[in-house]
Amino acid sequence: MKELLIIAIGSALVNNVVLSQFLGICPFLGVSKKVETAAGMGGAVVFVITIASFVTGVIYKFILANPAILGGKLVYLQTIVFILVIACLVQFVEMFLKKAMPSLYQALGVYLPLITTNCAVLGVALTNVQKEYSILAGVVNGIGTSVGFLIAIVLMAGIREKIEYNDISESFRGTPIVLITASLMAIAFFGFSGLI
Repeated sequence: MKELLIIAIGSALVNNVVLSQFLGICPFLGVSKKVETAAGMGGAVVFVITIASFVTGVIYKFILANPAILGGKLVYLQTIVFILVIACLVQFVEMFLKKAMPSLYQALGVYLPLITTNCAVLGVALTNVQKEYSILAGVVNGIGTSVGFLIAIVLMAGIREKIEYNDISESFRGTPIVLITASLMAIAFFGFSGLI
């Protein structure tokens, strides 16, 4: 249990997928203009990464790396298989949001299908394999990583909402101030490195 807690805290705060590994930057910068849409995107990423961690872990352990199936020699297919699994899960999330929450679906726009190419989702699946996590530890890593993404994107959205009302010089308006803010957040999250 202690090991799972360390994995969760480590992946959420210490090794934050956006602010220390720099994965998933596109939706992080693109959807973080309003807290509501950022929370929606974060929720969708939590669902996709958690389910993808479980499904890819099962597929890897029982099919790709199983010695009974071609001597476990299908490991080289892991990236392709993981991308297909992630694409199917994102399609499911997209259909659900379109039917159940049309306003959030419209607000997320093009960034919702971009979860498929969000390298954070694939990065978690590959990290689980690389660190040889069990299926449970992989799911905990997925939950921790996705919660870390949710925390980062919601914090960024809150900061960006406040920045709108500030008097910023012309040369820093728009993307430059957002990138400066993201870098300061990364430095702040670096302070969590002493936790583990």
